[in-house]
Amino acid sequence: MPSVDDVARMLTAFEAQTSIEADYRKAMLALCTTSAPFSRQQFEPGHFTASAFVLSGDRSSLLLIHHAKLHRWLQPGGHIEPDDASLVDAATREVMEECSLEASDLELISSLPFDLDVHEIPARRDEPKHLHFDVRFLYRCLTDKARASEEVLDLAFVALDRINAHQSDQSVLRAVNRLRSLTFD
Repeated sequence: MPSVDDVARMLTAFEAQTSIEADYRKAMLALCTTSAPFSRQQFEPGHFTASAFVLSGDRSSLLLIHHAKLHRWLQPGGHIEPDDASLVDAATREVMEECSLEASDLELISSLPFDLDVHEIPARRDEPKHLHFDVRFLYRCLTDKARASEEVLDLAFVALDRINAHQSDQSVLRAVNRLRSLTFD
């Protein structure tokens, strides 16, 4: 399980570029003070999740999955598991599981979060409505062999200038705007 102190340090180091990001960081730092911030059983206010924005090798496209439960095109990601030593480990595991990739297929661009998001998850049979406090990391895919696993309906590398045409959400579009402003070495 990740260390709450490590997560708080990571969040403090995150440079918010908008007031929304600053608000999300503040909410996540408050979540760090709760009894079980990584437990998917903590519904009030919610719990941490981790996800991955994965660029194609040439950085012109973004890997999106067609989420089976939410029926939207989103970045790979999910809940923190007990064996995840860090949020980066959780994000890496999730993209590997959902996209049938190996760790060697991925290049982590920074160990600091690329983006933060807090979003509501609707109530389901055995879970009340709650919040996901999603810490997002940026990767580059070093292969073209990404394939949808049984966990997702489909996946695709979508050109950054065509993301709007996919049924996605505002948080993905916000991240794409940030991607467009980045320069890489």
